[in-house]
Order: sequence, then structure tokens, then C-alpha cells
Amino acid sequence: MKRILTGIKPTGEITLGNYIGAIKQMVNMQDEYETYLFVADLHALTVPQDPKELHDRIKRFVAMYIACGMDPNKCTIYIQSENVYIPAMSYLLECTTSYGEASRMIQFKEKSKENKNFSVGLLTYPVLMAVDILYCDADYVPVGIDQKQHVELARDIAIRFNSRYGDTFNIPEPLVTSVGTKIKDLKDPSKKMSKTEDSPTGVISMYDTKEEITKKIMGATTDSDNTIKFDPDNKPGISNLLNIASSLSGRKIEEIEQEFARSGYGDFKKYVASVVVEKLGEIQDKYNKLINSDELNKILDEGKTKTEKLAKEKYELMKQRMGVIR
Repeated sequence: MKRILTGIKPTGEITLGNYIGAIKQMVNMQDEYETYLFVADLHALTVPQDPKELHDRIKRFVAMYIACGMDPNKCTIYIQSENVYIPAMSYLLECTTSYGEASRMIQFKEKSKENKNFSVGLLTYPVLMAVDILYCDADYVPVGIDQKQHVELARDIAIRFNSRYGDTFNIPEPLVTSVGTKIKDLKDPSKKMSKTEDSPTGVISMYDTKEEITKKIMGATTDSDNTIKFDPDNKPGISNLLNIASSLSGRKIEEIEQEFARSGYGDFKKYVASVVVEKLGEIQDKYNKLINSDELNKILDEGKTKTEKLAKEKYELMKQRMGVIR
């Protein structure tokens, strides 16, 4: 079975848009591939973070992803910073990576323009990302098209190292995933549903209460046509709500359109709210059982032990081949 690796950065909040657009696809992939899922907490440090918030989000993100369907029996789940060999390997690979390669990364270009006093970690984190991929000999890395550049850099680094020091790394391939349903902001359906702090009433957090979810959906922007029809160009608000209801209920959009063909927007919104409340309620029940449980710590301990062994073996092989041994 081929191996895939994917990471989650513990910043912002996990939204309904994240769940429908990405997490559901990851849940399906774990049946097809040997899956490694890690919390990329070291990547979060490239820009200033509140230590308390970061600490809190790390375990919350793990628990939520498991509650959403990531199965520890099918997927190795771990926290990046707990594997001490990963940053050590990163330094070795930084010494084989040019400044030009690192500075060409899109995110570095964008964030270094926003803040000229950027950290060195912002420049070098693509190498750390390469280590995340290479230490476990991942075959594929699921990415959106905007992240493909990072996998290409990992490939370049691995090929160069293998050529210079001997075969050490598997050469990974980007797995450009089919795009899941794009969920839009409830208040501004021209934008994607992003972080809750950007649009507190337009974004549904996976941690929202029943009352919060219902209030947000009932207040969603629609139009004055009062016709429930999927038409993203002319009816973006209603189309967004139809996407949400269809994705979470498993029903076809046409079926939902027919059911509410003679109904007003109020009744339709109540239905959408009930679908979201039911699905998120199931997920939140699992999350609440996990978040402070021994089971969660056991899952993370097992992931740490397994991945640390792999990284240590690769790190020692790298040192030997580079000559940094006693």
C-alpha cells in the first residue's frame, strides 16, 4: 500500500468549510493509502503565536480530526514537535538547499512583503516541510494546486541529496486532490468560509453550539427572489446553503430543490440549520469524549513512538553519509 502524508497547522479555527472541502476527502483517502497525519505546530511558529492558544489548539485539532473520521487504526497521528529528529534533519537539509530555492516559495514572498522583519524560520520552513515528507519515505502528498510548489522543492532536495551522498530518500509525488465542495462565507458568499475571526457571523466553527449554528444560518445572506434554485452566479447565497445541505445529508441538490420548490427561504434555512446541527452534533459528541481522554494521549504516544523510530533511522543514515559521525 502506498504511503501518503498530510499536515494540519494549528492556527485559526476548523470550520465547516474545512470539513466539507478537505477533511471529508482525507477520511476517504485513509482507506486507499497508508496514511500519516501530523499537527504542524513547528510551522505555526514562523509567525508570532500566543503560547497558550497554540498549546490549546494542538490537542483540539487532533481530537476534532479524529471525531470527523480520521481513524487511528488506519492512520498514524502525531505531533510534529514531539519528534526531535525532524528539526535536526531539517538543519542537515538546509545545508544542501540554496537561499534562492527557499526564497522563491510563494508563502515566503507574500509574508515577507507583509512584514520586512520576518523570522529566519519563515525562510527555512519549506525545508522543514520537505523533512516532514522525506523522513517517512512518503509516496504521495495530497495538496491543492497552490501547495504543489512545496512538494516540488522536497523532490529537488531529495534528488540532490541522493545524487551527492547516495540513495537515502524516496522521491515523493504531489497528489493534487479533487477539489471538494467549496463552502462560502454565509454573510459574503463571494468569499470562501475562512477563519472565524475574519467573519464571526459568516463562518460556522466546528465547535459552535446548536444555537450559534442556527442563528448564523438563519441570518445567512440570500436574495429577494424567494426561489430555491442552485445558481452560483445569480444566487450565490442560496447555492451555498444547498451545497452545505447536500454535502452533509448525502442528498442530491436537485432533490432538495424539489422538496422546497414551494417553500420560502425561512423554511429552507431551518432545514439547512437542522442538517448542520445534526451532523456537527454527532462530531462534537465524539470530540467531547476524546479531548481530555487517555485514549487521545495513547493515540499520540503511539504516533510519536512509531514516527520517532523512522526519523531516527533516517537521521543517523543522513549523518553517516554526510560524514558527521564520530
